[in-house]
Amino acid sequence: MVIYLSYALTIAGIIQFIFLYIFVKKFYAPKFFSKIKIDQKIKIFFKKLLTSIYYSGVTQINILVGTIIASFEASAVSYLYYADRIYQINLAIAGIAIGTVILPQLTKYIQDNKTEEIILIQNKAIELSLFLSFPAALALLIASEEIISALFGYGSFNQSAVSNSASALFYFALGLPAFSLIKVFSSFFFARHNTKMPFQISLVSVLLNILISITFFNQIGFIIIPIATTISSWFNCIVLFFFLKKDNLFSFNKVFLNRFIRIIISAAIMTLLFNYLIIYFENNLAYDQNFKSVYLVGSVLLGLISYLLIAVIIKAFKFSDINLKY
Repeated sequence: MVIYLSYALTIAGIIQFIFLYIFVKKFYAPKFFSKIKIDQKIKIFFKKLLTSIYYSGVTQINILVGTIIASFEASAVSYLYYADRIYQINLAIAGIAIGTVILPQLTKYIQDNKTEEIILIQNKAIELSLFLSFPAALALLIASEEIISALFGYGSFNQSAVSNSASALFYFALGLPAFSLIKVFSSFFFARHNTKMPFQISLVSVLLNILISITFFNQIGFIIIPIATTISSWFNCIVLFFFLKKDNLFSFNKVFLNRFIRIIISAAIMTLLFNYLIIYFENNLAYDQNFKSVYLVGSVLLGLISYLLIAVIIKAFKFSDINLKY
């Protein structure tokens, strides 16, 4: 079974490459055997490449460090892995995707010195990141055990393993908004061709993560890993924001505070409903139930629909916000 999974992953990667190549060649046809001329622009590119690579993977580096430390406790690596898989889904949408999408347009606005557009797109990016990550974090905090149980709680993945993975997921969830905002804030620096500042901050963040993990691992075990990751990520997020404000690279507009309050209200109502559903279906979501995943998916969908409806009704979200080309 494991071998077939590895085959599937390789084939999927090849298909993805072909798919991307088909669309990329409409704009640029790569010449694999052409001579490369090393001009000043290429030198600048490679000078910034290493720091960008490191910074882009800082969350994964934190996880890798945590995994190495956790390997000293039996089964701890597995607990962290399963928890990591779940919160990474939201991170990919709320942080990485948004940061990637806004970067070209934000860079263009900065080059053209369009102050109003810069402020607008930066505020919208933060707003959308919080809109996606904040309710997801609340849902993971409420139903971390039910989520782990429904997705992985079968066969040799016993109730103890579910409980331990759920604890890791709970503490990862506390840092989910920070994980997402880090990706967005970093794009504000990258758009200005500043890769040095995010690199330095992320380096300190990783060192802080290592220090906390090693210091408290013997006392409280593997659970310090997600705690340290969350603390170091919030540190990274806050320091990035501090330097953005200090260097006058970002300012809140009048719309943001109003929207943020409405997002909190929408998330709070969704949380109450989702918590009620989890309690109501408590017996159906128990570890030994065969159809617990059906009840979990149903509860999540109802919570998601309620959140979107409330957000649209009280104008915490507009469908036009999805388009970040302001």
